[in-house]
Amino acid sequence: MQELELVAEPQAEVAPSPSLGTILIVEDDQRMQRVLRRIFTEERYTAVVAPDGHAALELFRRERPLAVVLDLILPHVSGRELCQRFKAQSSETPVIVLSAITEVADKVLLLELGADDYVTKPFSPRELTARVYAAVRRQRKPSLPTVYRFSDCEIDFEKMTVHRSGKPVVLTAHEFKLLKFFTEKAERVLTRDALLNEVWGYNSYPTTRTVDNQILKLRQKLEPDPANPRHLLTIYGAGYKFVP
Repeated sequence: MQELELVAEPQAEVAPSPSLGTILIVEDDQRMQRVLRRIFTEERYTAVVAPDGHAALELFRRERPLAVVLDLILPHVSGRELCQRFKAQSSETPVIVLSAITEVADKVLLLELGADDYVTKPFSPRELTARVYAAVRRQRKPSLPTVYRFSDCEIDFEKMTVHRSGKPVVLTAHEFKLLKFFTEKAERVLTRDALLNEVWGYNSYPTTRTVDNQILKLRQKLEPDPANPRHLLTIYGAGYKFVP
């Protein structure tokens, strides 16, 4: 009786899932590096790791990441300085701070330096990836023309410059973010909670006075008469509205 020869059928190759983008992880702890790399790889991101500030700046320039996950305590260059330098190079790249530091003052400072969100260690992987996704989604919203004008003000959001009556005005990175959100939502009433969530990246925050203080600073810099604003209006009992 003739024996049958069994021939294994070739397996169809499965194409790898395309990457959703590159996440730059700036973290000096090797165990945490592995954890973060695994978290983002499983979510179909390409994860690159920098163990110190110098490596982080080089990778940021070379990789042009979709977002940055940044520890604060680092060799050579501090996380605070890195946040500023990242935003100076690319204001649109989200920076999500991941740190064991929980003091409110540190969070406020980082947000004013341009950080898009702040996650405290220990953290939930699902929360971290959700915060990164939300920050990227906010940046992908349809953008305004590069130069925006109202009254005697001219704002170049790409170059992060402001001129009022032809004279330069200095805004912080976070003041730029707040002003850009207002111009995108011109004539709409925005609650303090909405501003905290969309601009600061927080669903809750210790105090809404943070919003009030930032708007007060913008009025002082951009309004002809800050005590009687014409553009950044308070809607009592509701929030704020930007009128060009």
